[in-house]
Amino acid sequence: MELLHLRYFVAVAQELNFSMAARKLHMAASPLSRRIKDLENELGHRLFDRDTHRVTLTQAGSALLPIARGVLEQVDSIRWRLDETARPHRATLLLGVPSGVHPDLRERMDALAERVSDRFEIKRWPGGTDRLVDAVRDGRLALTLARLPAGGDPALELLPVMSERLGAVVPRDRFAGRESVALTELTELAYVVSPTAVTNAYFRGLDQQLSELGIRKRIEINSAAFEGISEIVSSGLAFSVSMLDPGSPVHNYRLDNVIVLPFSDFHPRLETGLIWRKDRGQGGDLEEVVAAAREVFTEPLHS
Repeated sequence: MELLHLRYFVAVAQELNFSMAARKLHMAASPLSRRIKDLENELGHRLFDRDTHRVTLTQAGSALLPIARGVLEQVDSIRWRLDETARPHRATLLLGVPSGVHPDLRERMDALAERVSDRFEIKRWPGGTDRLVDAVRDGRLALTLARLPAGGDPALELLPVMSERLGAVVPRDRFAGRESVALTELTELAYVVSPTAVTNAYFRGLDQQLSELGIRKRIEINSAAFEGISEIVSSGLAFSVSMLDPGSPVHNYRLDNVIVLPFSDFHPRLETGLIWRKDRGQGGDLEEVVAAAREVFTEPLHS
């Protein structure tokens, strides 16, 4: 039995959607479906019930899921367990960091790094939330900051670290002199969205929520970079949603004809957490770092 087939199975079982699982695995849906069929044939059991509307686990699939997760956790722990036996007195840990992290949160992470500096050197690694969480899961990263929700994998542990209020990114000339804006005033504008592959679960859910609240038009761009979004908003064609606090680094890319206003009838917040593998935090090589993180973040930051 190939380990890759188990990884494919777990990805589909978590998403219950072949297209979403394929994007997460950076492959096409058709070969993923074939690999699942191969695994079902090898095991002699159907693992998923599929129809045109949904995918569900069969009884055999539900029984296999915790077994497969356990096997993958053991395999993924090999790297850090070997590193732990051979590491020098002061080990280097990679910390994943998504874009747009608030300066206050960076200061707290600096405080965490200083607190454990006798034994660990923490270096930051940029990326999108989905890929950073995958890298923690397979041991390439020790920890990561992640925009929530971030998968709900029972092998991972989460510490809430920040909650940020979001606002409407709108053309300044269209909303001159305004202190807030209502969703009903934005229905004539398109909502700027990034491709699913480069956004995170929160903003994918927000897109759906806005659609349900009457925001129907969309403009899709090929990156999640705020400067590209700002260009489109500045032209008067669209609006977006981003951090409201002017201290957020995304405001550095705001153009003259762009302003971020609070919603008067909608109250979205972006939550950020610190994520690590449970087996590394409980009796593993990250136990000291996790204990320090809990002391640094006794309460999440708010903005």
